[in-house]
Amino acid sequence: MRVLAGHSQLRPASGSVNCRTRQNVAPFKIAAQRRAWATKPCPDSAVSRHGPSTIVRAVAEAVDQKSETGGLAVYDVDPQLRDFSDHLDYRWNQFQSVKGNIENAVGSLEDFSKGYEYLGFTRKDGKTIYREWAPGAKAAALIGDFNGWEPYWMNKDEWGVWSIELPDKEDGTPQIPHNSRVKIRLQSWGDWWCDRVPAWIKYATIPEGEMGAKYNGVYWDPPRGEKHLWRNRRPKRPQSLRIYEAHVGMSGEDEKVSTYAEFRDNVLPRIAKQGYTAIQLMAIQEHAYYASFGYHVTNPFAVSSRSGTPEELKSLVDAAHGLGLVVLLDVVHSHISSNADDGLAGFDLGQGQEANYFRSGEAGYHKLWDSRCLNYGHWEVQRYLLSNLRYWLEEFQFDGFRFDGVTSMLYQHHGINTAFSGHYHEYFGPQADVDACVYLMMANEVIHETHPDAITIAEDVSGMPTLCRPVQEGGLGFDYRLNMAIPDTWIRLLKEVRDEDWGMMDLVNALCNRRYTEKTVAYAESHDQALVSI
Repeated sequence: MRVLAGHSQLRPASGSVNCRTRQNVAPFKIAAQRRAWATKPCPDSAVSRHGPSTIVRAVAEAVDQKSETGGLAVYDVDPQLRDFSDHLDYRWNQFQSVKGNIENAVGSLEDFSKGYEYLGFTRKDGKTIYREWAPGAKAAALIGDFNGWEPYWMNKDEWGVWSIELPDKEDGTPQIPHNSRVKIRLQSWGDWWCDRVPAWIKYATIPEGEMGAKYNGVYWDPPRGEKHLWRNRRPKRPQSLRIYEAHVGMSGEDEKVSTYAEFRDNVLPRIAKQGYTAIQLMAIQEHAYYASFGYHVTNPFAVSSRSGTPEELKSLVDAAHGLGLVVLLDVVHSHISSNADDGLAGFDLGQGQEANYFRSGEAGYHKLWDSRCLNYGHWEVQRYLLSNLRYWLEEFQFDGFRFDGVTSMLYQHHGINTAFSGHYHEYFGPQADVDACVYLMMANEVIHETHPDAITIAEDVSGMPTLCRPVQEGGLGFDYRLNMAIPDTWIRLLKEVRDEDWGMMDLVNALCNRRYTEKTVAYAESHDQALVSI
């Protein structure tokens, strides 16, 4: 799908949302109250001629988190936010508190986001070490091809982390061979047993040709000669984004799931030739249900095995960089597949949310998506998600992310059956999910601090103010938001309005319905329209 990123400077966005299922949703409407501040010219720090990383740095240098008139700097950008200063100040204080606790304990968010170097499978001093946070388990054992699926029992520390160390064999080779199957066997406090795919697994597969088979974790640590060697540097961040959205598995002409290698050789050159500056890849994180188009993620750290191996995905990203294309990952942190046998949901053994990746009760279940809602306020969940972003940036050299389902994260009601008119009281108050907002603030800070040219895009249909303002100002820190009103308007025109009845004002309203100083990705069609007929 083709999208263009432009600068938004006209007026606040508003709309109606029924989250993922939006078939009966009306297109965004211009907010009823036209705000005088919304027609101000953009400040120099946000003019599109500047690179986005320059914008972030300039704002950070020019504006402290406290405004000239007192309070957060976002109040100077949008004075009407002062009416909701109680909520926004509370959100900022929560961010400062959570971040401060992490820094006091670990040193920095940057160090905190390297969890994949400690948890999961790691190598150190001639040993293979496996660690797993599973506080809901009474006992745990590592099983796999390497030990004939006989349990090697693990030890638990005071924080609920189970671990085991496996010294190398006498010939110097690891006990767990590369590309061999592994799982963790857990005993619940109810004394029932289950086998689970490790939460931090980097690769997961199913037996070929076996219908309904469960996924197995795969220990991925290729020998030196099989590891991908990076050949190309990351391109500089483009001044103007022209994004090509793609699903690798659906990118070929044959009736089969296409591979990373096929996409690299056959599709990438065509994308570059057509003048695009970025690719956005869907369905990269492993997902057991293929028809979810990659949005019911089971294993957030694992590369989708249907299209190839981690090394082959690295080769794709490397080739894209060689063509001058930045590569964005469509990352799903808004929910997790409820499939317990194949993924992260399997670590919910009935324990409370104080020791769980997921919230308890109704708050932990998304009724429209039939999926689990993450416990964003928990230390280990924050480490898991921040490390997940860092892993894709560092190990696969992705250049940024499109965050899927952000509306569902921003609100306790997930946007379900909620019409957003543009009035600010709809965004701030008890309905807002402050824990999720704090996580997104930390996510954007980690991404931009470790990779200043990285790009973050939020899929939000609600039009929440401050979404794309820098964290230093009290915003959530995204670089762009998707203008989801445009495809809604386009589809409505095609389906319901005769060509001669198209109204110029409707087109202008759809194209200009953007928040002042917050940059927008404009597009006429995406996977929502092309694949699920929204």
